[in-house]
Amino acid sequence: HVQLVESGGGSVQAGGSLRLSCAASPETYHNHCMGWFRQVPGKDTEGVARIDGSGQYTFYTDSTKGRFTISRADNTLYLQMNDLKPEDSAMYYCAAMVTIGCSVSPETFRWWGQGTQVTVS
Repeated sequence: HVQLVESGGGSVQAGGSLRLSCAASPETYHNHCMGWFRQVPGKDTEGVARIDGSGQYTFYTDSTKGRFTISRADNTLYLQMNDLKPEDSAMYYCAAMVTIGCSVSPETFRWWGQGTQVTVS
């Protein structure tokens, strides 16, 4: 049963931190690239960070480098978000590909969670 369930979103003041988690079913997690995306109503889905199936390689969009850290362990994907800014406010989604290596485009991610809202004021 393929499943991705996000948690950890909420409201925080600018400069604060949040840690998102994504619990994955083993068949979704094992050896698959996973990533975090975000979306604001009316705008395109934006890739935030990706980590390959081995956990060795991570990728970040320019706006999150140095502030966000993606990691994975024990069938769970994490996103540590520090120094949050109002422009980070969005619905955050966890997603997984069917390959170990990562692609950039959201369309290449097969499985998606339901999302968790992050609001920075």
